Amino acid sequence: MPEFLFLWTDLLLWLLVLLTVVFIRYAGKRRHLREPWQRVFRSGMAVGAGVVLGAFILIGLLDSIHFRSGDDAANPGEVLSLFDTMVTPLREQQEKSYSAPFATTLYAKEMVTLNDGSTVRIYPRLKYGGAHLTELGEKRRDIFVTTAIGAFQAIVLWLMVVGLLGLWRRKKPGPHWLSMLRSSSDNTNRFPWHVLSWMLLILFMLILISANLSLKYHILGTDKVGEDVFYQALKSIRTGLVLGTLTTLVMLPAAILLGVMAGYFRGWVDDVIQYLYTTLNSIPGVLLIAASVLMLQVYMDNNAADFSSTIERADMRLLFLCIILGVTSWTGLCRMLRGEALKIRELDYVQASQAFGVSSFRIMMRHLVPNVMHIVLITVVLDFSGLVLAEAVLAYINIGVDPSTNSWGNMINSARLEMAREPIVWWSLSAAFVFMFALVLAANLFSDVVRDAFDPRLRGNS
Repeated sequence: MPEFLFLWTDLLLWLLVLLTVVFIRYAGKRRHLREPWQRVFRSGMAVGAGVVLGAFILIGLLDSIHFRSGDDAANPGEVLSLFDTMVTPLREQQEKSYSAPFATTLYAKEMVTLNDGSTVRIYPRLKYGGAHLTELGEKRRDIFVTTAIGAFQAIVLWLMVVGLLGLWRRKKPGPHWLSMLRSSSDNTNRFPWHVLSWMLLILFMLILISANLSLKYHILGTDKVGEDVFYQALKSIRTGLVLGTLTTLVMLPAAILLGVMAGYFRGWVDDVIQYLYTTLNSIPGVLLIAASVLMLQVYMDNNAADFSSTIERADMRLLFLCIILGVTSWTGLCRMLRGEALKIRELDYVQASQAFGVSSFRIMMRHLVPNVMHIVLITVVLDFSGLVLAEAVLAYINIGVDPSTNSWGNMINSARLEMAREPIVWWSLSAAFVFMFALVLAANLFSDVVRDAFDPRLRGNS
């Protein structure tokens, strides 16, 4: 029976999911938090971006359930994730070397020995990509038919989901459920069901068409060692999500606590905290990250017995990178919270609490922290995309995640040499760019709506 393996990043990621569920329940019972989120999900842009983010998050969570594939301790097997088992053909269908997207032959010519003993320089056929074709001329027709099958499956699935949503909505008062497929821009107080419906159709199309085609072809080509680039891009989603979210767990406690304390107590407490984040800001972030990663690398090399597998070693480096990014990114939020706390402490209800002898800790927790949470939420959603992009930059200069970890940064880093070879290998860089662009764009669009909904200066115009 497979043995589950609990990596540190897996545990923290699922802890973040639990905290999100707790926050949803908490916000649902408080009007000042519930109403801004209701405004967020009345926006078609937020719903559309949320569908894309939801797909990325689902893949990341499935890729965060790890286990050993062996049967017993004597044969532990390799470490796989639940997502790996779902995309087994992508993981196992490895070619000899480079091949272009939808290709049926290798990207470079090789000397091949024929049956009669003669040698000829040709493009060898791939072992898996297009191996079912008897004639290369059938490829276009086969791709068209496979795409049509995937599109048909997507439409059937979409009709089933829309039907279930329709049955659910029929039990509620309001317009006919078919209105979810029509634009409802004339009523800004309703959930944009039409946006959700059409975005689900697009998402189902992309998933099922890609799933059908990837069983027969390498739809984004293969890399130098013949591994499917589409598989690498999908596996990199978890790395981007971990860096974009777990860094928040490190950043928020220090930023909220120190920022509120500096603004509320003022005096020498404010001076010490200002000195702390000003000093930290004066240290070049890249140099601090490089030094920290180097120290961790030396520790892991000297204590190799503490890490039973390569994935645990790579996971520790990823966790440490999240910690370092959190330590270097809390200062901006702390400064903003300090300024807001300086303003809130002068309000009448805070002054009245002080006059009645309420403890400083209780005043900060009951009056200051809830009233600065809109700044925290806005900062978190805006910083997410920046942290995802930071991983690509750090990997490019070889101080990012472990080279064995699938990440868009490592794909871009390896593409440096691929772009310089002849013929040029462009698909690894393009795949990393497209996936990163989709995640960052969706996060930015969603964060813009969250910012507008939670900004007190804009609430009167929403």
